[in-house]
Amino acid sequence: MGLDFGEKRIGVSISDETETVAMPLTTIQVKNREQVLAEFTKVIDQYRVGKIIVGMPKTLKGEIGIAAKKVTEQVEWFKTFIDKPWIFWDERLSTQEVERILLAADVSRRRRKEVRDQLAAQRILQSYLDRMRFEKGSL
Repeated sequence: MGLDFGEKRIGVSISDETETVAMPLTTIQVKNREQVLAEFTKVIDQYRVGKIIVGMPKTLKGEIGIAAKKVTEQVEWFKTFIDKPWIFWDERLSTQEVERILLAADVSRRRRKEVRDQLAAQRILQSYLDRMRFEKGSL
């Protein structure tokens, strides 16, 4: 499962069973941690998630800034309830790249808002999957 954490929304993606292709799944509207935990748990159970890839919003210099610290704090809380490997993955500019692609495709503002976060989560997860396949020598 791939996650793109935001303050108001969290994009969620999943991969196929062969861990080859990442697919956007949903966007969670954040009300409180308990509600998000319930939605994470539902996805984990339904899709038999083995690990969770979390976009780490590092600064352009590759440093841990305010946004990355917030994501780390959130993940630490969720880890106490979800016993799965949580892997941080560099996601610099993923949301901006998705936004640029959606604009180029002339997607309406309303529709962009609906899909932007889950597409960013998909991009994060796909990047991770590609890297793992590359390291195994199967790319």
